[in-house]
Amino acid sequence: MRKKGIAGLLLAVMAVFAVGAGIVGCGGNSQTDSSTAKNSGKRLLIYTSMKESLIGSIVNGFRQKHPDIAVDFHSAGAGVLMEKIVAERQSGHIQADVIWTSEVPDFYWMKQEGLLEPFQPTEFNELLNPFDDYDGSFTAARLGTLGIVINKDRVSNPPASWEDLASQEVYKNAFGIADPALSGTAFMSIALLEKQFGWDYIVRLRNNGASKGKGSGQVIDNTASGALAACLGVDYITASRIDKDAPLMMVYPKELLMVPSPIAIFKESDNVDVAKAFVDYVLSHEAQQRVAEAGTVPVRNDIQMPERYHLPSPEDVLKNGIHVNYTEVLSHKDETLRKFSELFK
Repeated sequence: MRKKGIAGLLLAVMAVFAVGAGIVGCGGNSQTDSSTAKNSGKRLLIYTSMKESLIGSIVNGFRQKHPDIAVDFHSAGAGVLMEKIVAERQSGHIQADVIWTSEVPDFYWMKQEGLLEPFQPTEFNELLNPFDDYDGSFTAARLGTLGIVINKDRVSNPPASWEDLASQEVYKNAFGIADPALSGTAFMSIALLEKQFGWDYIVRLRNNGASKGKGSGQVIDNTASGALAACLGVDYITASRIDKDAPLMMVYPKELLMVPSPIAIFKESDNVDVAKAFVDYVLSHEAQQRVAEAGTVPVRNDIQMPERYHLPSPEDVLKNGIHVNYTEVLSHKDETLRKFSELFK
């Protein structure tokens, strides 16, 4: 994806057209925007891998504060969005104004390619920043966590460690992982687990029958239905299913998988000032409270964490999360995806 020949580019463009309807179908729309917004000429388009339970709440809050801005968002897996961005760039113009996903290495690549508009949010000093090399190109908008999501009807004793998944009979042929080629959080979780335990751990998961699903939501739904006993699950997607009485529980081993979700502005945006207003809103106290209520970890300390999800605190996530060098992860991304694909083919 980084350097494509003509054939590779054509494949990327074809892939975008093939999934285009799916992207639009998963995204939001501006039908609820006021007539003032439609007539003002101020518009905002967001590409995001955040699910409806989170991005919908954030966009609605922004609309209430800025009724003169027409907002639209397209939601899809990070891999799909990056293919779309590559194709749009080659065609002459990236359509989106803002990008918000959980595949951190992609942001380093976009920064290297000169695609991002540097912007330090107004309330930056109130934020928890997981990036040692922060320069304003992108800012963490949440400290996403992944844990072991179990079906309480199938697993009577929650796992005590990551090793249990590779060795215990209850998880044999019954543990799912989202495809890291499609899901940014899945890719980062594999990178974190490899950093902590080595690639041999991923091999042992596979040897115990671990399977590859599609999106992050699918493996959680398969766990909720009982098709799987457990999966590697994203916090807020799991929380949305728990809110609907799914028999799920999130378990956090001591080695915490923390995947920041950066948000950034495209340099060639036609609406940079509007995009800056949106980023400022996402990182405000009001929006970060919405982040917590959606079942994921905010990037502020002044947020009331909902007790029903048993989430770790922002400070604990930043302190205990497995840390990686993101530029190094980026340099090995293609190799990691290749190894995973061959192992789980």
